[in-house]
Amino acid sequence: MTNKTPSDVSSTEASAGVSRRGFLKLAGASGFASAAGALAGAAMAADTGNTADGTPEQVHLTWGSDPACEVVVSWASQAASVRPRVTVSTDRGHSETVQAVQRTYTDGLSGVVVFAYHARLHGLKPDTTYRYEVTSDNASGNPFSSSFTTAPRGRKPFRFTSYGDLATPNTSWVLSSLQSRYAVQAVERFQPLFHLLNGDLCYANLNPKHQTDVWRDFGNNNQTSAANRPWMPCPGNHELEFYNGEQGLDSYLTRYTLPENGTRFSGRWYAFQVSSVLFISLDADDIVYQDGAAFVAGPAPLVPAPSTGNAPIPPGTSLYVRGYSNGEQTRWLEHTLRRAADNRDIDWIVVQMHQDALSSSKTGNGSDKALREAWLPLFERYGVDLVLCGHDHDYERSYPVCGCHRYLGTDVATGERVDTLTPRPVRHAQIGANTFDMSRGTIHLILGGGGTSAPLDVYGVDVGTGNPQAKVFTKPNRPMPGSTEGTFVRAPADAVEDAVWSAQRDTGTGYGIAVFDVDPGEHGGKTTIKMSYYHAPGADRTPTSDYELFETVTLTKSRR
Repeated sequence: MTNKTPSDVSSTEASAGVSRRGFLKLAGASGFASAAGALAGAAMAADTGNTADGTPEQVHLTWGSDPACEVVVSWASQAASVRPRVTVSTDRGHSETVQAVQRTYTDGLSGVVVFAYHARLHGLKPDTTYRYEVTSDNASGNPFSSSFTTAPRGRKPFRFTSYGDLATPNTSWVLSSLQSRYAVQAVERFQPLFHLLNGDLCYANLNPKHQTDVWRDFGNNNQTSAANRPWMPCPGNHELEFYNGEQGLDSYLTRYTLPENGTRFSGRWYAFQVSSVLFISLDADDIVYQDGAAFVAGPAPLVPAPSTGNAPIPPGTSLYVRGYSNGEQTRWLEHTLRRAADNRDIDWIVVQMHQDALSSSKTGNGSDKALREAWLPLFERYGVDLVLCGHDHDYERSYPVCGCHRYLGTDVATGERVDTLTPRPVRHAQIGANTFDMSRGTIHLILGGGGTSAPLDVYGVDVGTGNPQAKVFTKPNRPMPGSTEGTFVRAPADAVEDAVWSAQRDTGTGYGIAVFDVDPGEHGGKTTIKMSYYHAPGADRTPTSDYELFETVTLTKSRR
């Protein structure tokens, strides 16, 4: 397959100019092309009398490299914008205008061109609220306006929220649900500083003829929250799309500007720090054994629009990208964790990724041994406290885990014992009612019930041991016998194990949101994170805005 990559085209500076005083700066180099292409594009639009609608939509925020002083405003428009820009104001009436840069890609299946814009705001003050407006010369109506608050500098309390698997409220699309609208509203109910979106953002690759439409519905739904506070995503298996880039991530990478990772795989993984918490976002598609990405089920080939020039995709073909970084992501992860271990300003480490190392969902995918092999030893060695995932459309919390039991798994086909590297629960880490000493292990949370269609029965009946059973992938996906290159069997999990590590599961509904309140504590004392999980009973049958408290857990450790 011939892959097309997104292009970056810088727009021109506004006639009002860009700040020379250091309050805000033009996005500049940061992976974007020079302004020459945009100057030519703007001139062409003026010469031809182009009146195409450049009205901003799908507006969303992300953190820059330092959340205390840098925020990125991103959006899309139905046609190319002329002089797309953001004007930012302070409470003192001072304002600055920052020109956006344009990124485009052509969807590899439909041939639709997508226009996205990014304005990087530098030089902001910590813990400060700013108002902003987004517009362009060919936008209709008034500028879009909202506000955001930068992160605090130093050890200060803050709140963040998290879930994965959101989808859209347009039920014409596969796996979408009206609950997606209420899930976005739930973020606003809890007013976090920012939100973590743990992969499988909109399921566009399940709608191959309408991928760009699904992304648009997703972005416009999220705008009601993501335009007010950063939403920090990680890619999931459903972000991988045929003919959209080397790993199928052009849709994702075009729409999001994320902190740089210093590797050739910009945007796929990253880290940022807020207060005394280091957040690490990973792309588990690079590691996992399972294959749950774009897939042509058949019986006929998937035929792209003639304008794309792309060849039909045979039935059985899958985007299986395991190992695409050749270990570069894992090396980056270890380097990042090692630096964090030496940083006295970091008390907590929170990892987000999409697929699960610990999940006992009956109707979901289950656990992946490859994550246990590659990343769990690093989490243990360097003291990762929380791992937040999606993928399985339910809620599950593990005990703090450290190390593993050997050969507790059973091969599904043969009944023989297999080594699934079953994570070992550290039960003495519990020091009170739902209070845990996090110096002893890592807690894994499955938060895959953001808004997508959720199954009614996500957990099965426990077996005679009294433990829930977990499905486990222990082998890489295999090519189909006698098939052409790139054609794979989508095998289910090949082993099961007693989920001795599972501490809590929500058997009432798949939908919910986790709310985290970080208290940095006092010098020489304890620091805590209180996690409150709210679920939406009945949402599996009828969408509802009623989120109720399911459980509260307190994590504690000595402040560094």
